[in-house]
Amino acid sequence: MAVNLDFENDLWAMADKLRGNIQQSDYKDVVLGLIFLKYISDSFEDKYNDLVEEGDGFEEDRDAYAEENIFFVPPSARWDFIKKSAKLSTIGQIIDDAMISIERENKHLKGVLPKNYARPELDKTKLGELVDLFSFNLGSKEAKAQDILGRVYEYFLGKFGSSEGEFYTPPSIVKLLVGMIEPFQGRVYDPCCGSGGMFVQSAKFVEEHQGRKDNIRVYGQEFTATTWRLCKMNLAIRGIDGDLGERDADTFGNDLHKNLRADYILANPPFNISDYALIQDDVRWKYGIPPANNANYAWIEHMISKLSPNGVAGFVLANGSMATSTKAEAEIRKNILEGGLVDCIVTMPTNLFYNVTIPVCLWFLSKKREVRKDKVLFIDARKMGSMITRKHRELSDEEIQQVCETYHNWRDGKEMYEDVQGFCKSASIEAIREHEYILTPGRYVGIEEVEEDDEPFNGKMTRLTEELAEMFAKSHHLEEEIKQRLGAIGYEF
Repeated sequence: MAVNLDFENDLWAMADKLRGNIQQSDYKDVVLGLIFLKYISDSFEDKYNDLVEEGDGFEEDRDAYAEENIFFVPPSARWDFIKKSAKLSTIGQIIDDAMISIERENKHLKGVLPKNYARPELDKTKLGELVDLFSFNLGSKEAKAQDILGRVYEYFLGKFGSSEGEFYTPPSIVKLLVGMIEPFQGRVYDPCCGSGGMFVQSAKFVEEHQGRKDNIRVYGQEFTATTWRLCKMNLAIRGIDGDLGERDADTFGNDLHKNLRADYILANPPFNISDYALIQDDVRWKYGIPPANNANYAWIEHMISKLSPNGVAGFVLANGSMATSTKAEAEIRKNILEGGLVDCIVTMPTNLFYNVTIPVCLWFLSKKREVRKDKVLFIDARKMGSMITRKHRELSDEEIQQVCETYHNWRDGKEMYEDVQGFCKSASIEAIREHEYILTPGRYVGIEEVEEDDEPFNGKMTRLTEELAEMFAKSHHLEEEIKQRLGAIGYEF
């Protein structure tokens, strides 16, 4: 019997009522850990029943499951046993023991699963009710075909992301990034991988284009331990082969993939980090040493250092990264532009993220620039998207396709590409130099003529801020030039 996926919202509402006085960050681990346990138990049971029908006595043979990438679940961790114990006061310890036994049987899950269900502050009656709530099939062949687990898991990640958005990139942004760089085959890297959304969407992209998800190999790193475990679980239930290192680690202070050269890089780095492990003589700073008080350009240079000779990268940054006039960042931006690495810049509409209100942009870098090496494509997508709630906007699949097709037509030199006033512009490096290497698309694509009183306040302020940033950049340049000329005739300023 097919499961109606319209129940996701009701499922969340019921699960949230059971939360009690637990912090949402802790409750997230409780809920997603149970979903994971339910899924692998269902997958195991489905295969177990097939083996029983075959009658060869292999239903308890671990190798029979391993050859199909199914986790072996010992009897005390199977959902039937968990559900029968749901009303017991010891249900928390029973679930902890189940997680421990699963890790023992499946070595690459060691240290991944949450094991804090027995803690006193977790109401055991409500925990038992949560077990009953999740007692629908997630891992059968039919459920897998409908991707029920994936949808439930992603839905819950998104709901948790509405208050903890730093570990969750909205699906429409992930789809756009993946659609732009098209990771068909090769190594995919995310230096701040969060819960693994970039990897999951990359695998979906491959399968949607008649490929196999094992055509890609994913590499990631995550700073926060709980989020690292979420990502490991997310990849495991998807059957995605990934190398996330032995544990959580700081990308700048402890690069876990020093020798990696990736074909595709996808990332949503934390914005404007003011305290990070800046190593002055790091080989990653090929285009200049980034400032110590903002990691945005450190992320950019780190990703450039990881690109293979034909690699491409797509990532999210705060809008300020396009026009910052601080000396170190402006110099790095100039150098990577002159180095021919910047392929495309896209400005996004507001309200795409759950708890980040600052405007964002997408950068696309490439070492495989064959057709338009001396140009950069600018796309202004700020008018796209629809408000699905009072606070949250999403891009439609059609809008995502429009942006992707515009980029691909330009990138591949197709005749169907053309500049569109107010939307896209192929700008020469000479034009970018004239704008002090500022990469704000509005400087190049132009804007539609609007009556001053009709222009929305947020849009007006964004436009004026961009213009002011360009003026600041030009003033700094003129200031340095004046100082040099005064110095040349003996007057130090």
